[in-house]
Amino acid sequence: MDRPWKRKTEIKKMYEFKDVLGTGAFSEVVLAEEKQTHRLVAIKCIPKKALQGKETSIENEITVLQKIKHPNIVSLEEIYDSPTHLYLVMQLVAGGELFDRIVERGCYTERDASQLISQILHAVHYLHQLGIVHRDLKPENLLYCGQEEDSPIMISDFGLSKLEDKGSVMSTACGTPGYVAPEVLAQKPYGKAVDCWSIGVISYILLCGYPPFYDDNDAKLFEQIVKAEYEFDSPYWDDISDSAKDFIQHLMDKEPQRRYTCDQALEHPWVAGDTALDKNIHESVSTQIKKNFAKNKWKRAFNATAVVRHMRKLQLGGSEEESVLSAVRGPIVPPPGPSATGPASLGEAFPSANALM
Repeated sequence: MDRPWKRKTEIKKMYEFKDVLGTGAFSEVVLAEEKQTHRLVAIKCIPKKALQGKETSIENEITVLQKIKHPNIVSLEEIYDSPTHLYLVMQLVAGGELFDRIVERGCYTERDASQLISQILHAVHYLHQLGIVHRDLKPENLLYCGQEEDSPIMISDFGLSKLEDKGSVMSTACGTPGYVAPEVLAQKPYGKAVDCWSIGVISYILLCGYPPFYDDNDAKLFEQIVKAEYEFDSPYWDDISDSAKDFIQHLMDKEPQRRYTCDQALEHPWVAGDTALDKNIHESVSTQIKKNFAKNKWKRAFNATAVVRHMRKLQLGGSEEESVLSAVRGPIVPPPGPSATGPASLGEAFPSANALM
């Protein structure tokens, strides 16, 4: 993996490593201070042993990150290479997570949600113009840049992102349960529209505090998504504008060809106009967020390769939708997932997936 963009300098000569900010399956993120400038950064430390067989994936992530410079996207600043590790020096975003900020506020309105979604749409529109599909948009990948009240929201984690190749289509099943688009579960070729679906799901949650798709049983959860079965339940949606519901319905359209693009979503009156209401919905939304999104339940991503393989083994007749649903129901009975977020991972739904994670 020798590439010209890597610096061979010993990283600890340049940065002082401080606290561990988080750990993942294959990496650790640490807070670090640049010795010369005292600037704080986040460094993703990836052991090369963990990269064996995954070189293409990390190079894809780096290729994507190097193309991006946007005020609402966490930036990659430097890359260091050592005999044992690859280090990605990232912009530090210290403003906290989206849900935490909403819960901590004393007042929260539709207009606040609209402004958040506008920032996300502008960032994803920028990505799509570059031919980049994020493929894992979800609230836990949305962080505030700083502690300021008007701090911008930032999109992070491009580990599943993909640069569209001309003449080729994406078909790999990936994403996070509850946010993945129907066409991904249906194993259909897909594109940028999957990100727009995810923005629709995020918009839904921002206005009520719970996800549009939920079932303790994984198979039933996926069935809801494939059929795009969701409701605007009373009383939680009684005070939400029809314009907001219309906006969500256009983004969460089952058919990707009909689904709003980022351009279209940015022109919707709920985002571009004045139809987002100013009524305080903080109590209802924050109560539901605290109930449905306990952190130990919603900080998990998944790799769906095992599910796809399982589906392909089932040579079932009938419509494509029924084949997918039958495959998800499958002979393997999935265990109940954690509350409200559906399955923690597809590895839990189909144990053979764990070997791939």
